[in-house]
Amino acid sequence: MDLESATKIQGKWVTQIIHFKCGQKRTIEGVNTESIKQGQFTKFMLKDSSYVMINDANVLMIEVFSEKK
Repeated sequence: MDLESATKIQGKWVTQIIHFKCGQKRTIEGVNTESIKQGQFTKFMLKDSSYVMINDANVLMIEVFSEKK
């Protein structure tokens, strides 16, 4: 079931900064918001057609920035 991520409000393409519990953070550019599927592992596709899977249990916060054309 698609939980309709609120990230879609920012547009089709966004950059996400993911903050993990261990103190690390990762910036991921070119996230296709229409491909986000949420669950224990959140999955999404990037502009280059690769997929990212993130274990939600390890995430504290996600910052989302719209990518302008």
